[in-house]
Amino acid sequence: MGRTGERTAATGLLVLTLIQGALASSAVKVLPSVNPAKVGDTLVLSVSPPTNLKSGSWAVDDSLILTWVGDQQAVFPSHNGRVSVDLSTAALTLSSVTVADSGLYIVQSTDPKIKANATITVLEAISNVTLWANQTSLLEFNDSAVLTCSVSSGSSPSYTWLNGSSVVTASERAQITDGGSTLTIVNVTRYDQGPFTCNVSNAVSGGTSHSLNLTISYGPDGMDFTVNGQNTTSFITGSNLTFFCSAQSSPPAQLQWAFRGEAVNGTSAELELYGVTEDQSGPYSCLAFNNRTNMFSNITKHITIAKSPLSGSKQQTLSVWLLPFLLLAGFLFSLPDFGGSLSQMH
Repeated sequence: MGRTGERTAATGLLVLTLIQGALASSAVKVLPSVNPAKVGDTLVLSVSPPTNLKSGSWAVDDSLILTWVGDQQAVFPSHNGRVSVDLSTAALTLSSVTVADSGLYIVQSTDPKIKANATITVLEAISNVTLWANQTSLLEFNDSAVLTCSVSSGSSPSYTWLNGSSVVTASERAQITDGGSTLTIVNVTRYDQGPFTCNVSNAVSGGTSHSLNLTISYGPDGMDFTVNGQNTTSFITGSNLTFFCSAQSSPPAQLQWAFRGEAVNGTSAELELYGVTEDQSGPYSCLAFNNRTNMFSNITKHITIAKSPLSGSKQQTLSVWLLPFLLLAGFLFSLPDFGGSLSQMH
């Protein structure tokens, strides 16, 4: 073979080697045993497919971790005592990982020529989720609640707020700030009492705080007034009446009954009247007062008490039936013999 033929063969071999190297590099991948990893885990970075590299190196970002040639390996001081390489597969084992171990891990070799990488993230586990509020006793429509969620440790925390079993989403009244760790409820209402919990998580762990309840004073409002358990307002004389008054209020409202604008001896939810008469007709009021909100509310009903319309008709019907008998009796007593017979009987 001439020199021209030798050069052509050498060129072809070089091109083939470059093509094979490129194919090898594109086909090789780094597969982590877990990603993201948790602080303290042991991480294994495998080369796929497993390859027997006569020499090579592992690096993270721009810093070498270790190199090897044949059966000899050298670990750099930054990772001394924590890393090793399987010379038969090129797999890297990194123990007791820390957040600082996050980065781009690169394996490469010249025999055979390969280069592959994988980005690894190491996260610190979430621990000790705590929830507290600036104040827990508030007035409806007047105060705002600020709830803060914190953790003792944890990387890249994500916060979820719950009111009971419902997720709290950001709105005009529910403001979520400080990366999600603070929930501000503006102008609280009676429906904002909780229980509130805070869930904190990242890709490797999670935790939930204890529950927290708010005491919200409200009312009195939404008053209701019934008589004998009904909304009827007309009754007959002689009835026994039980008035019942209720109000939506926290703390429970103080109640006072009044008749025709004058207070009566009744400060409980019930007012009882026995054998009522017509002169007990009139307006009955229930007044509610909340000593925490300093608010009043009242409800009034006009109660009518009258004789039964049936009583007169029954008396008239009875008279109609008795009249013939009374007339007959009078007629008999007017007869002389009938009267004399009665005298002899006595």
